Amino acid sequence: MPPLTGIYPDYMAPVVSNGEAGPVLSIMRWGMPSPAFALKGKKTDRGVTNVRNTRSPHWRRWFGVKHRCVVPFTSFSEPHNQTGKPSEPVWFALSEDRPIAFFAGIWTEWTSVRKLKDGETTDNLFGFLTTEANADVSAIHPKAMPVVLTTKDEIDFWLGADVDEALTLQRPLADGHLQIVRRGTPQDTAGISI
Repeated sequence: MPPLTGIYPDYMAPVVSNGEAGPVLSIMRWGMPSPAFALKGKKTDRGVTNVRNTRSPHWRRWFGVKHRCVVPFTSFSEPHNQTGKPSEPVWFALSEDRPIAFFAGIWTEWTSVRKLKDGETTDNLFGFLTTEANADVSAIHPKAMPVVLTTKDEIDFWLGADVDEALTLQRPLADGHLQIVRRGTPQDTAGISI
């Protein structure tokens, strides 16, 4: 696949999921179905990009091996909100050369109205898990960070372990493993960014 300079909510992105013969790389739309309470009075479902409460029945139905996936990335952004200044995206990566890593995610096929102009569509949708922010991220965005997988063993464990064991990976990446590689909107082609 060609490098992607930016992936945003409701955009298409590469995702690796479990297939009958092993891992399958496919393109899916970012944003899992919203819970019913969030759709009251709305005509569209814009989707939920990040999954934090893994005890929610809304999410639990998709934590089986069939619906687990990993989302490759080279860098990701979190908003830096400062009083009196516009929000600025701050980009994190494992190092300046932005090696590939993965978010632990879930996916499903779902029929809904994402945009009124498109009407009802059936899409493969994904979202990824978040957790407390580590020290690297919390200085910019104290609320949360994605669940980052950096080794083949972690990826295999997420994709294949029993659900309660797999969910032990919902933890911050160890402090010191991420660095800021850019501030502001990306203008380069350094690879897949979310």
